[in-house]
Amino acid sequence: MGWPMVRAQSLEDLRRLACVFVACLLTFGVGSPHASFAADPAAADTARRSPAGTAAELDSRSTNRGNLVGHGGPVKVVATDNARQLALSGSFDYAMMVWDLSDADDPKELLRLDEHDGAVNATAFVPETRLALAAGDDAILTIWNLDNGKREHRFEGHTAKVVDIAVSNDGTWAVTASWDRSARLWNLKERTAGPVLAGHQGPVNAVTFSADGNHVFSASYDGQIRMFETKTGQFVRPIYKHGWGINVLKRLPDGDQLVFGALNGTAAVVEIASGEKVAELGDSERPILALAVTRQPGLIATGSGDGSVKVFRLGDFQPIEEYQNPYGPAWGLAFAPGGAALYLAGLDDFVTRWIVTPREPFEHIESPYPRRFQITADSDDPVARGQAHFARKCSVCHTLKQDGKNRAGPSLFGLFGRRIATLPGYPYSDSLKNLDIVWSEETVAKLFELGPENFTPGSKMPLQKMTDKSERDALIAYLKTTSAAGNGNTAPAAEDNKETKQ
Repeated sequence: MGWPMVRAQSLEDLRRLACVFVACLLTFGVGSPHASFAADPAAADTARRSPAGTAAELDSRSTNRGNLVGHGGPVKVVATDNARQLALSGSFDYAMMVWDLSDADDPKELLRLDEHDGAVNATAFVPETRLALAAGDDAILTIWNLDNGKREHRFEGHTAKVVDIAVSNDGTWAVTASWDRSARLWNLKERTAGPVLAGHQGPVNAVTFSADGNHVFSASYDGQIRMFETKTGQFVRPIYKHGWGINVLKRLPDGDQLVFGALNGTAAVVEIASGEKVAELGDSERPILALAVTRQPGLIATGSGDGSVKVFRLGDFQPIEEYQNPYGPAWGLAFAPGGAALYLAGLDDFVTRWIVTPREPFEHIESPYPRRFQITADSDDPVARGQAHFARKCSVCHTLKQDGKNRAGPSLFGLFGRRIATLPGYPYSDSLKNLDIVWSEETVAKLFELGPENFTPGSKMPLQKMTDKSERDALIAYLKTTSAAGNGNTAPAAEDNKETKQ
């Protein structure tokens, strides 16, 4: 995920930043989100004591009941197109994947689009076209052709990560929400930049269009929902002011109401015309991080930082079903075609399909736990400590498998003795290709001592420095015991089994 790119300029800014910081702690646990994805301290303690099972068991759980399996990192977002029975998913692995949902129990991967320069946080279909949109940590909005898998256009202009996309019903406009405190409009037909929607006092987290496409609504960590004119970008008026930051926002199908989810666990419905709150959708102990709405059969779903997913009727906003994954969070939600099932995105490398109705009795939790990046090790053995460092700090982006292709970074199989930026099939930047580095114990240690921004400028690698020499030595000791120890070594990688049994 990452931290808000904002500066405190007043006491009010400090309060809002504190809200953001608290929300991140509530969602991810204490520590850098790149270092650990534990949902809470109790879960982290479980991770120290409980194995997740063998690789075969994980594969079995991940493929149950029509799950979307194929990403190489936690999944941030999922979107569906009911008419065409398609889905889009975006992940920490820098990829957007396109899925055929025509056979709900056996979805098919159609495309893997991984030419992004950061985690994919937001995806959207463009109505009446064969186009889809993706945006994320690279601050770029990309148009993809779903027929040939080609990138058609890149919109640039944001200065921080993009976290949400909305498209007008006629397919003319897209709007993006960014942590640079702005939303931006883009003309999809002319491929030109449109107005910048400014005025929020915190990162903008969510955007949506009015039914006729003439207005945009934006929601921010400053707790405000604001209304703008689409063509001019002119601010019209505030719609609603919440006491806590707002994470997610959707327009309801009738066009007259908005539903939002906030940092304090509140989800509510407000009238656009009056700005009045007309319904509350229960309270969660953790921030609301995801929303989904479907016209048929008329449902709203909310997802929170603790993995709780709740479903409500549109007519009277009454709760009808709830799903609790204790190893949350729920980052993305989308109703399956027909509304009988939900797709849930979170810390797993796959999207879970949950059948809402008819509810399966005594449904078990499918998510493996602890995940590969959640293990810890209390040991005097440097290899065991290094294994835990790799799992928590590296495995979200890297694999130790010889054919590990699905994650954000290249496979580390055969790392030692390999020249930087020479692994076939990985899209390295030109700046890395021009570096004169061969990976060894010394150069790997320097990478973590100085940080990638200094030792390998131009790298996408997000990890901060490891200032403790003993931690660096432990990580290197572990890498030396695996298939990564020597180029050309064909011994099976220890990643799947060793990481999950610590």
